[in-house]
Amino acid sequence: MKPAAVPLSCGKARAPFTTVQRICMSPLSYTGSYTGQFIPGAAPAGPPLVLLHGSGGGEHDLVPVAEELAPGSPILGLRGTVATDGGYAFFHRFPDRSIDEADIGTRCPVLADFIEDAMARGSLSRAPVAVGFSNGAIMSAALLLIRPGLLAGAILFRPLSPFVQDLPTRLDGTPVLIIDGEKDSRRLPGDGLRLAERLIRAGASVTHHVLPVGHAMTSMDRKIAREWLAMMA
Repeated sequence: MKPAAVPLSCGKARAPFTTVQRICMSPLSYTGSYTGQFIPGAAPAGPPLVLLHGSGGGEHDLVPVAEELAPGSPILGLRGTVATDGGYAFFHRFPDRSIDEADIGTRCPVLADFIEDAMARGSLSRAPVAVGFSNGAIMSAALLLIRPGLLAGAILFRPLSPFVQDLPTRLDGTPVLIIDGEKDSRRLPGDGLRLAERLIRAGASVTHHVLPVGHAMTSMDRKIAREWLAMMA
């Protein structure tokens, strides 16, 4: 059984996170309203990871992946605020599945403020690395472009660009790993490459892989991400 999650609501109070192993964050005041799971980790000096799940998922989905990528690192798993497909997403799509850029533009700064609050409270000791899958990878890319400097890096599994046009963003060498699936039926050929090129134009240091797999994350994905993260550290 997964631990019960507690929503975090708006307000001005600033208190440290209350955490018990794998118990979700206590109700605290934040800019915005999110439900999350914070795991302090046995090696707090490791790179803190912020997890953004795929469509229809939740805050626990990527925790096992994060524990494999960076054992002992602090982990903050977040739940999207859009109910969909029996779970949650981080932004709305139109009926044709195209991205609602205006919705991302509205939700992304709130999410960025939330992560900044986590750093201000000391639960995240430094700028985190985002680990995003599918919908969460797209939102992670939006965080990079809308709030440069917030993230120390990002691992994006099966992303596409959140925006059609480039933004006037400078990422100053922020490391980004993009992993696409060659047989991914939920992406068009070149979606990940177009995002990689957009991030490179913004100044990011991008590593891009295309694997002979579909949309689901595989052991190959995790191996590449683990090795990339170790090199980044």
